[in-house]
Amino acid sequence: MKKLLVAGLFAVCFLVPAFAQEQASAPVKEAASGEAKEFVVYTDKGARDNHYIPSGWMGDYGDIKLNDQSTDNPHSGTTCMQFIYSAKKSQNQGWAGCYWQNPPNNWGSKKGGFDLTGMTKLTFWARGAKGGETLQKVIVGGIKGTYSDTALVETGPIELTDTWKQYTVNLVGKDLSYISGGFGWVSTADLAPEGMTFYVDDVKFEADPTLKPESKKQEAMPFYVYADRSSRNNHYIPSGWMGDFGDIKYDGGWKEDPYLGDTCIKIIYNGKGAQGARWAGIFWQNPANNWGTIDGGFDLSKASKLTFWARGDKGGERIEEFKVGGIMGEFADSDSSVIGPVVLNKEWTQYTIDLKGKDMSYILGGFCWATNIDVNPEGATFYLDEIKFE
Repeated sequence: MKKLLVAGLFAVCFLVPAFAQEQASAPVKEAASGEAKEFVVYTDKGARDNHYIPSGWMGDYGDIKLNDQSTDNPHSGTTCMQFIYSAKKSQNQGWAGCYWQNPPNNWGSKKGGFDLTGMTKLTFWARGAKGGETLQKVIVGGIKGTYSDTALVETGPIELTDTWKQYTVNLVGKDLSYISGGFGWVSTADLAPEGMTFYVDDVKFEADPTLKPESKKQEAMPFYVYADRSSRNNHYIPSGWMGDFGDIKYDGGWKEDPYLGDTCIKIIYNGKGAQGARWAGIFWQNPANNWGTIDGGFDLSKASKLTFWARGDKGGERIEEFKVGGIMGEFADSDSSVIGPVVLNKEWTQYTIDLKGKDMSYILGGFCWATNIDVNPEGATFYLDEIKFE
C-alpha cells in the first residue's frame, strides 16, 4: 500500500522539536560511566545533580501543564514534578508526552548525550492524584538526528495508584554510550478521556549487577488493538494517517450503539481529496507514528487471526482493504495479511483476517483500513469495534 508521510500529523516524539521550560545553565558533561552507582535525572527542583531538563513536550503539547517544583506530598526532598494532562487534543494529535533532555530541546541537533555505560536500569517514583491514571509508556533514549541516542527502551502501559510507587525500566544489554533523552512519558486521550494529574519524583539511572536482561515475550491471546476508548488492553495507536488525511475525522470514543462495551470508533471519510491523493486510510501503530524507524513490534506468533466488528452508517460503504502488518523500514513488520474490498452492512458484522501461515513474530502495524474516492464518491461514515488478535 502506498504510504504518504505527513509532517503535520507526525509530530513524533523522536522527530520534532517541542517547547522548553528552562534553559541550560551548565556545560554538558561528556560521560557518566565508570564506577558510578547511579546517575540522576531528577531529584529536586534546582538540585545540582539533575542532568536532564523536562523540555521535550510532544504531541498535544498544549494539553500539558507542568509544575516542576510541586510541594504536594513529594516522594522525597522538598519538591516533585506535577503534570496536568487535559486530553483536549489542542494540536489534534490525540496523545501527549514529555522528554527529559540534555541540553534543553535537544532533538538530536546538538551534542549533549551522556555515556551511561554500566547502568542497568532506570527507576522512578510516580503517583496519580486519584489513582487509576495510566501512562501509555515511559521511554529511555530514542532521540534521532545528527547526534542520535544509542538506544531506545520503552515499557508500559503503567496504571498509577494514589500513593507513591517505584517503577523500573530494564536496561541490561542496551548500548547506553550516548543518551540525550534521559526519560520520557507518553499518554493518550483514549487512556485519559477526562484528563489526569500525576506526579513524578526521584528519577535516576542505577547500576544493579544482579539484574538480568529482558527478552521479548510472545504475547498472550486475545491481544487487542482496540477494546474501548480508555482500555488498558489497547496496544496500538491510530496515528498513521495516510493519503488524503484531511478528509478523515476520527472519534475513538463514540458512545452511540457500540458493538460491545461503552464506546466504539467512528470514522468519517468525506472523499473531497484534500491532499490530491484520491484515497485515505489509517494505520494503528506502536509507538505512535512509527513507520519502521523505531523498534516497537510485538511478538504475536500465537495469533491465527485478527477479528473486528464493523458497520456502515447507511450500509453499502466500501472499504478497499483491511490489513495487518506490512510496514517497511529499519524495523519492518515480519509479514502482512489483507482482506478486501469489503462492502459494509448497516448492522454490526464480524470480519476476519486470516493469519495462518504468516510470520507474526514482529508486528508494529497492528491494523489498517484504506478506501478511495472512486468507490465512495459521496464519502463514507463507518464504525469499528473489538479489534483483536486471537
